[in-house]
Amino acid sequence: MTGPAEHAPETQASQSPGPLAGVRVVELGSMYAAPTAGRMLRDFGADVVKIEDPRSGDFARQWQPAHEGLAIGYSRLNSGKRSVGIDMREPDGRHLAQQLITGTDVVIENFRPGRMEAWGLGFAELSAANPRLVMTRVSGFGQTGPYAGRPGFGTVAETMSGYAFLNGWPDTPPTAPPFGFADSIAGISAAFGTAMALYKRELTGQGSEVDVALYEPLMFILGDAILNYTATGTVMQRHGNASGAASPRGIYQAADGGWLSIAASNQTIALRLFDAMDMPQLKDDERFATNTARMANNEAMQQIVIDWVGSHPRDEALAILGKHEVVAAPVNDAKDVTEDPHFRERTLVELAGTVLGPAMMPGPVLHLGDYAGPAYSGVAAIGEHTREVLVDELGLAPDRFTRLARDGVISG
Repeated sequence: MTGPAEHAPETQASQSPGPLAGVRVVELGSMYAAPTAGRMLRDFGADVVKIEDPRSGDFARQWQPAHEGLAIGYSRLNSGKRSVGIDMREPDGRHLAQQLITGTDVVIENFRPGRMEAWGLGFAELSAANPRLVMTRVSGFGQTGPYAGRPGFGTVAETMSGYAFLNGWPDTPPTAPPFGFADSIAGISAAFGTAMALYKRELTGQGSEVDVALYEPLMFILGDAILNYTATGTVMQRHGNASGAASPRGIYQAADGGWLSIAASNQTIALRLFDAMDMPQLKDDERFATNTARMANNEAMQQIVIDWVGSHPRDEALAILGKHEVVAAPVNDAKDVTEDPHFRERTLVELAGTVLGPAMMPGPVLHLGDYAGPAYSGVAAIGEHTREVLVDELGLAPDRFTRLARDGVISG
């Protein structure tokens, strides 16, 4: 075990068992995308056993930011998972992993396509021993296609999917996000695919292979750009904070320097905005009477909104907009989010039992019936649960465990 700052996770505490209670997941994932899928499943009751290198662990443990040696990003995605240290480069390690997977429901992996097959751990081999297995595979470009063998990280997905090209302002370079956007969306998509495969298994008794490429969920949400090009030949360009579909929409600075967003993305809200700004005459102005007209005169439309917001302090502008039921909100930073009573009641959860806290982070991405969600307490040290899982649950002989630990195949 490593790191005095890391602690074992506590059991889940909820009003009722999660919908995935009793589902065992083996996570052969590192960094963000596959571990995000693992966290999504753990959030709804699955027991997630994370296989890590017994010496260095998941590389995300080394990422910044960190506090007293504990990586914040790793903590967010892996609290509540059990860590088993197995060296997958060793034949004995792969054999142990295979034994563990044989008795499990789901395996999540994010190796480059072909690596699991080279180890004798491809879906064909694993499902032969465990026909009910769901194998969820996250990779840069998917398991098929000309690019399948290429390495891929989120940044590559964000650029190749078309996202970075559309993100930013017309006079700025294409812009990648400063967080794991592609990885997070791919991880949520992988959890969704896993849940569908588990449901199919309940109907048919057969497991499935779930194939998720990092770029595909991003490309899906950019679908209008692709459909627009193939239908009209037009390549959509960067619009900054405005929208290429509706006007007015954007982020605006108030008189006191604060920022707020307005989304008048349908006709009713646009008309309400005109009333909120005390400019009802805009409703009859042929330049602004319809969304088509507003888009054709978007620069003038935006300037009107810029000037109006800029003449009011932010809270006053938001109060006026709220009174007229215009869709608007402040531009929050992390401090604003944490102090907001709505988010504290509904969205944020406490991460306890680590050097970070008590601290807060976003909880499950959705709410389900009377299931209150898991407790988040502690982050397992590398291999903290190796003996528990391999000896107590898998039945590995204690003397063999000792030999494998001595040889560095497992942590112990």
